[in-house]
Amino acid sequence: MSLFGRRATAANEVSVEEVRRAAGSVLDPELQLSLGDAGMLGDVTVDREGVAHVTVRLTTPTCPMRERLVGEVGAAVRPVAGVTGVDVAVDAMSESERVALATRLRGGRGAGHPFGPDSGTAVYAVASGKGGVGKSTVTANLAVALARDGKRVGVLDADVWGYSVPQLFGVRQRPVALKGLMLPPRAHGVALMSVGFLVGEDEPVVWRGPMLHKAIEQFLGDVHWGELDVLLVDLPPGTGDVTLSLLELLPDAQLLAVTTPQVAAEAVATRVGRMARDVRMPVAGVVENMTGGLFGEGGGARLADAVDAPLLGQVPLDLPLRTAGDVGVPAVVSVPDAPSSVELCRIARDLPVVRRSLVGRSLPLSVV
Repeated sequence: MSLFGRRATAANEVSVEEVRRAAGSVLDPELQLSLGDAGMLGDVTVDREGVAHVTVRLTTPTCPMRERLVGEVGAAVRPVAGVTGVDVAVDAMSESERVALATRLRGGRGAGHPFGPDSGTAVYAVASGKGGVGKSTVTANLAVALARDGKRVGVLDADVWGYSVPQLFGVRQRPVALKGLMLPPRAHGVALMSVGFLVGEDEPVVWRGPMLHKAIEQFLGDVHWGELDVLLVDLPPGTGDVTLSLLELLPDAQLLAVTTPQVAAEAVATRVGRMARDVRMPVAGVVENMTGGLFGEGGGARLADAVDAPLLGQVPLDLPLRTAGDVGVPAVVSVPDAPSSVELCRIARDLPVVRRSLVGRSLPLSVV
């Protein structure tokens, strides 16, 4: 509960409808819906002293956004003419209200996920041939750069065994579950989902192929991603079960290959690119990470030639990019003028959208 005081004014000068409208306009950060649209606004009254009493109905009593919502409702209602103070109470939705909200969030969609060819979301499968090339760091920074440019962005951490998104974004929050639908945590304007949010920090994930496929399927279909402009999927290195599952579940995704200048890294990354070509997944381009110095030169250009895709950029290895992952704040936020941050922001701005060819695809028929 919080109280925001102001000078005394007669209660009959306060419009309860204006108070309700102001409180209902506050955006729930997890749902990305206003409290009014989400059905999360309860009773609204104004007492004789002009204090507005507003009840917010949370999706769960343990909602991690509780204090933030209380503060934002108070800030939204306080400027309403005649209001002398704001008293915000919190309550929890009933089971029937939670079911209704989950059904609405699914948008009438049954099984499957919302990232088909008609979704309008550009899906990038970020891949590398081997570990240690900074693929996840590139993914995280591109996502935040896109969000800072006004895009609605999500990151799916599909590296089930070697998940790193929680660390890179500094988030350890479990997703809120709403009747079979998970609400993804958010950081720096990006919606996030990772198996790392569901297990202990030091707990190993010992899953075999079928379980991995099911987990990725649920992360795509049972998470309320909302309306996204871009979804970045951080794949595990190589061409194993998870990569094959993603290619099957997201046939309209485009590959974004990350490599270092080393010949060895470029050679194994070529296998990923060629696998994508074999299943007709378009390759949006190649990002060379750790450019300059210890890692040689030319790996990114050679890989781009091998997979017939553009070299989108060369990200230098500098201290800000390395330390940003340790503190959980992407470099494009913490040190935006670092050479690595500048190059990553440029790549994000110029990121191409490549559509899958219709050759070999079954198309729906319509009868006129």
